[in-house]
Amino acid sequence: MKGSRYDKIGIKQVIRLEWMDKILDLVVADLPTKEIRSELIEYLSNKKQSGGEGKRGKEAYMKALSILLQTWCTPPKEILDLRDAALEVAKKVPRKKRLFLHWAMISAAYPFWASVAKQTGRLLNLQNQTTQKQIVTRLKEQYGDRETISRYARYVVRSLIAWGVLKDSKAKGFYEKGKHLIITDNNSALMLLESSLLTIPENKSSLRVLLNSPSLFPFSLPNLSGDLISQKSSRIEIIHHGFDDEILNLKKRGY
Repeated sequence: MKGSRYDKIGIKQVIRLEWMDKILDLVVADLPTKEIRSELIEYLSNKKQSGGEGKRGKEAYMKALSILLQTWCTPPKEILDLRDAALEVAKKVPRKKRLFLHWAMISAAYPFWASVAKQTGRLLNLQNQTTQKQIVTRLKEQYGDRETISRYARYVVRSLIAWGVLKDSKAKGFYEKGKHLIITDNNSALMLLESSLLTIPENKSSLRVLLNSPSLFPFSLPNLSGDLISQKSSRIEIIHHGFDDEILNLKKRGY
């Protein structure tokens, strides 16, 4: 999978939730890609990663533009089905309740986001606080000791803080859990599970593992059964494994 979206880092600056809302509004409005790009350039040109406003260098906001476009507007072909389903949900969900949609899409488009979330969630399941150094140490076991890992992991961590699902602790350099979102709708939960499968090169995982994955640490999911998933999803198949385990497998499409 060298060179694929599973291997690349991709998140090269903080991505704020309101920026994600902006592009989703434009895509839902069914505007042409060229027009969406133009509006976003104008919008992002004075939007700072901290949330404030002020003049920004073109290189900086163009990095943000690229991430936003590849998440919602022109995503990799293998996640187009998820994107299209997410757009239909976005038309019915209030803007303030879209976070799970953005999470599903950016994780699928940039699995590095899910990897940072997974290590963060795993550490916060073991302790009340964690540090960037602890997160990066675990990431380097997966991606190798690249110089860029620490910097780009920080961008994701600061994005998680900007999204409100992580927060700075009173102790400098430490992070702790932020808001927790309870997902009660089965279709919404299924979208997060499909996204999780898209972050795995094999596109396959145990249902039990996915429901409790630390990569989804900001969410509580309902206890979905394999039978229910089979009824509701045309893109996921269930493989029974042993007496009590069910494997979710993303169906392959001919591209």
